[in-house]
Amino acid sequence: MILFGASGHGKVILDILRRRGVEPRAFWDDKPALTHLMGVQVFPTPENSEMAELDQLIISVGNNRIRQLLAERFSMHRFATAIHPSAQIAEDVEIGEGSVVMAGVLINPGCRIGKHVILNTGCVVDHDGRIGDFAHISPNATLTGNVTVGEGTHLGAGAVVIPGIAVGRWAVIGAGSVVIRPVPDHAKAVGNPARLMERPEL
Repeated sequence: MILFGASGHGKVILDILRRRGVEPRAFWDDKPALTHLMGVQVFPTPENSEMAELDQLIISVGNNRIRQLLAERFSMHRFATAIHPSAQIAEDVEIGEGSVVMAGVLINPGCRIGKHVILNTGCVVDHDGRIGDFAHISPNATLTGNVTVGEGTHLGAGAVVIPGIAVGRWAVIGAGSVVIRPVPDHAKAVGNPARLMERPEL
């Protein structure tokens, strides 16, 4: 197992893997600022990554757009998931490769989680939720039933989306916001109730 990104986010993923009995072989980082992170050696990203042909990779970078670019860059590799033992996940939930589910997350039946998604500490995804690739649901955010979150979207800490609402692709929902209306692609919405702050380009 190799983690790409020697960061604070990487520390959390490393902790999850260790709780699962998995010890990563190394961190890779394009611009490493240190040689070790929590006892794991940090290497500059090799130009030829054949050394990891037999390893699985998790992209330990919190920025959604960068995570997407890295997933494309390392598409020849097998991606793993990291799921904290305290997460409560219904039996029929589907979770895509490269995704990370952190401590205290609750995912109820009928949910489909995309690839390289971050479900951060204590967030809730209620029944029949749909979360697109590269999305990030921040700590203690709540998606109630039948909510759709598009690719690359970031929900801030403590945000709430009421039932049946669709949040578009590459949108941003501010921390603590309450979303009661659909949010279009590339928009930013903040407040209670959430209001659009930036209109998407037409």
